[in-house]
Amino acid sequence: MNRSVLLGLFITASMLASPSFAAEKDQCAVNLQTIENAKAQIPPEMTDQVKASVEQAEADHAKGTKQGTDDCIAETNDVIKALTDAKKGGK
Repeated sequence: MNRSVLLGLFITASMLASPSFAAEKDQCAVNLQTIENAKAQIPPEMTDQVKASVEQAEADHAKGTKQGTDDCIAETNDVIKALTDAKKGGK
């Protein structure tokens, strides 16, 4: 329970605070950091999926293009949402 609450609060704070101070290119980095910080909370059955998504997001971000940045943000937002949803369903 404590882990779920802590993860939920952290993710919520990251998602709410980041748009107010982060430029679009930084949003990807903020999302990647949010996922990195939540690694201890990732359910074991999602570890491989999260790892693959993070690698894809980092590759998109490394392109240095607007499309790459947009893809990175979309990928990381999906991962953060999946992690949040997994915690809601778990006890």
